[in-house]
Amino acid sequence: MKSIHIAVAMLSLTGVANAQTASIFGKITTLDGNPAESVNLTIKGTNRQTQTDKNGHYKFERLKPGSYQLVTSFTGLNSIEKTLTVEGNKPTVLDFVLNENYAQLQEVLVSAFKSNRTLSSVAKMPLSNLENPQVYSTVSHEVMKQQAITNFDDALLRNVSGISRTWESTGRGGDGGAYFSLRGFEAQSNLVNGLPGLSSGILDPAGVEEIQVLKGPSGTLFGASFYGYGGVINTITKKPYFDFGGEVAYNYGSNDLHRATLDLNSPLNKNKTIALRINSAFHREHSFQDAGFKNSFYFAPSLTYKVNDRLTINLMAELLDMKRAVAPVFFHSDRVAPLTFKNIAELNLNPELSFTSNDLAIKNPRSNVQGEVLYKINEQWNSQTVVSMGNVKSDGIYSYIWGNQPGDSFFDQYFHNENQKTRTFDIQQNFNGDFKLAGLRNRLLVGVDYFARDVKDHGSGWGLGRRVNPQGLIKGPLDGDGKELTPVPLTSQAIDQLLANTEAGDPSHIKNSSFSVYASDLLDLTDRLSLMASLRADYFDSKGEVSNADDNYSQWALSPKLGLVYQVVKDRVSLFANYMNAFYNVAPSIVYDANNVKTGVQSFKPERANQWELGTKVSLIKDRLWTTLALYDIRVANRVYSTPTGSIQGGKVESKGFDFDVEAIPYAGFSVKAGFSYNHIAIIAGNGNDFYNEKGRAPGGQGPSTLGNLWGSYQIQNGKLKNLGFGLGGNYGGKYKVIDNSVTGVFELPSYALLNGSVYYSFNKFRVNFNLNNINNKQYYIGYWSVNPQQRRNFVATVSYRL
Repeated sequence: MKSIHIAVAMLSLTGVANAQTASIFGKITTLDGNPAESVNLTIKGTNRQTQTDKNGHYKFERLKPGSYQLVTSFTGLNSIEKTLTVEGNKPTVLDFVLNENYAQLQEVLVSAFKSNRTLSSVAKMPLSNLENPQVYSTVSHEVMKQQAITNFDDALLRNVSGISRTWESTGRGGDGGAYFSLRGFEAQSNLVNGLPGLSSGILDPAGVEEIQVLKGPSGTLFGASFYGYGGVINTITKKPYFDFGGEVAYNYGSNDLHRATLDLNSPLNKNKTIALRINSAFHREHSFQDAGFKNSFYFAPSLTYKVNDRLTINLMAELLDMKRAVAPVFFHSDRVAPLTFKNIAELNLNPELSFTSNDLAIKNPRSNVQGEVLYKINEQWNSQTVVSMGNVKSDGIYSYIWGNQPGDSFFDQYFHNENQKTRTFDIQQNFNGDFKLAGLRNRLLVGVDYFARDVKDHGSGWGLGRRVNPQGLIKGPLDGDGKELTPVPLTSQAIDQLLANTEAGDPSHIKNSSFSVYASDLLDLTDRLSLMASLRADYFDSKGEVSNADDNYSQWALSPKLGLVYQVVKDRVSLFANYMNAFYNVAPSIVYDANNVKTGVQSFKPERANQWELGTKVSLIKDRLWTTLALYDIRVANRVYSTPTGSIQGGKVESKGFDFDVEAIPYAGFSVKAGFSYNHIAIIAGNGNDFYNEKGRAPGGQGPSTLGNLWGSYQIQNGKLKNLGFGLGGNYGGKYKVIDNSVTGVFELPSYALLNGSVYYSFNKFRVNFNLNNINNKQYYIGYWSVNPQQRRNFVATVSYRL
């Protein structure tokens, strides 16, 4: 009994000792006393790390008593190391003062030069850029502020290598958002915080903390619902922090631009465990063309509740009310007959014409609600539970201009009344572990994902209202006997009457869902060599048209991913290689015989993209110079194309090229961000001279093969002109075959080079900007089997005040 009592006493003492945990907290400031945001802190010899908030505060909790070494690091700044001893159940306060002033730190922030910081959203596990075998680019809200970004698309086009816009937002149902080309394939911005975030209109940048462009097929971690063979676009929203702060700003610019934004953050209790952040924007703008407008209101509240040291709850909502008059897409080919016009000079499209009126509006309301629960299970494991619900709607007039008769300069203009609503629901459960097995470090992600989509379409039929030529002349449509009718006026009343006389569209209600499980492990074989292996198993279940049980189908798909990273120089130079995969579920197709009699239904395998990539990432001069070079080869197989008797699976496309990015801070106050890319894409297995699938030809929508971007800024550090800054940069796009077919011929958009500039000045809590875009007043065009003129020289003036 005495031995038992002693054992119990020893266990009790051990429990008391283990319960004695300590904490370290403090504040990091610059030389002039301002808080230092986003500074990394690491406890040397452990995997414990954190980052300062907007007020420079940091905190480490649940530490055992003992001696520790804290290391601060920030890209572009000198690191600081301090040793301290902590005692059980006692908080230890340790403040740092950086060797740089606030203006220098802000320049680093403005340049978004945090290239090797640890991110959890790209690989769904905490990895630095050097550790990640995938290539990605980021655009921070600091860069968007410096460039006076008022349009989400511009943030991508000016700052990300290898991306171009091929189709502006149309507002139509299903895919009304802007289309981009990324590594030769189409991509849309459909992810918010890694979760579904559909849009049928234009996203508002007011609530954006960062835009992440993940390059290469990314189906393994993000599934097939928002596939992108060239990559995916993920928007990270602004999160609350535990101090009062914010900013109000007003933009005035060309085309009667008026934009007011609010960013307000505040803790809601004395203990600073609950914080609320509200981002809002009012936007009004006309078009650079003879008609067109955009009116929108954006409201995005977010709440963070830190229940305790282990449990945190995040809630976020985005509400966007948008009404626009949209210029129609100008399709200058029927994709069958030889082209009448072979180039821009022959087409002679008047860029000031919109071919619409402000009476023909479309509404694109959008809501996106997300909830996140973060729970620290222990020192090795963390849990993330996330739920997302979205609603988007297209309500109003959509129009496009289509084809022409050979030799005729007039094109048909069609109209449609959009009435489509899409609802999405997604829930994910992720577990992240960081542990050693057999002496080797593993960072493991295990997750499950359920996604459901519900689409209701009650749109009208299609009506041919008039014919137009590229210079703006108007004729009426032709009836069945070739007689010219009266052209329909561009008024809502006239278009409504036109559509009322057409065959009504069949109401549609489509449902589908997917259930996935996935795992990803990064294994450190040595302190310099790491291997990533990932796999996703996905089950897709489509109910098709709800009223028709005959079109139901389901498909299984496996999506693997492999990556290898070798750090030639630890934390400075890495070589990487990867194999990445994406997939797309293909609906069955009806099969007909030679007499056009239905003979059955054919099912298909999922369409697949496979990428092989290798490259290098380099961080030099104390992280003041960062470069990435990546060479890739993407092959898409199992493409389905149409034939007179049905659809056939077997088409193949190959896209290969390279991306090069460089970011640098040569000295305090001066930063550069630049990129250059080249891509070649062609169909390698197709279907004769079919417009969409002719072997050896470009598939369409691939964007310019050569792209370049540059932005440099300098902020004066001393003297009477201190805090006066300048920015200068631009974009280059090479020639682009929007149509490439042996029957129709080739139509090529010309290359372009744009120059943008900025002047800004900060004083007290105020900041003023003047931005001049397309300084050289270049008329240029984009397209996706189409031609659409873009805006020439324009300006934006901004005044902002920090709360």
